[in-house]
Amino acid sequence: MMIEFVILIQGYAHERDGVLIASPTTVLIESGGLKILVDPGANPQRLLDALKKEDLTPDDIDVVFVTHHHLDHVLNIRLFPHKDIYDGVSINRGDRIMAYSGSLPDTDVAVIPTPGHTEEHWSLHMKTRCGHVVVAGDVFWWYDDEKQEIDRESLITHEDLYAQDQKALRASRKKLLEIADYLIPGHGRPFEVER
Repeated sequence: MMIEFVILIQGYAHERDGVLIASPTTVLIESGGLKILVDPGANPQRLLDALKKEDLTPDDIDVVFVTHHHLDHVLNIRLFPHKDIYDGVSINRGDRIMAYSGSLPDTDVAVIPTPGHTEEHWSLHMKTRCGHVVVAGDVFWWYDDEKQEIDRESLITHEDLYAQDQKALRASRKKLLEIADYLIPGHGRPFEVER
């Protein structure tokens, strides 16, 4: 069965009066009969409104996946108090933490370690009607007022002021650009990968 996905919220990041206002791209994936919410973000009303447009509530979500642990990506897990929260290596069910690897359990969604922005960062790879789609989290992201250059060289060398390891980040970017036909960044517009 083909994996389906919809972008619920396009990620944003901008400053206003010296305050950073940011929340990531939030993606809903359906695979293996599961509804997987990726990077629930930090704005609860925006997420609830986006789910409502899809005739969903937080109760309809089976799994919440976070690409990394930055607060702008994870604060809204509070809307899912009884759901499993996944990162790239563990399933968190209340106070129980269980390891997994390779793909999201019971799905065809592959989990790819993509360190650099943070040491513990993961992206999701799935085969869809659009080809090979990668939900990249903050391996790629832009401020709202930045020009989003999507040629290969610009994508690899784009400056990430928050990156913990620039060398690892560039390697992660190269890895994703090799496999993706369509890339969904953490903040900014999704785009087709140029070949």
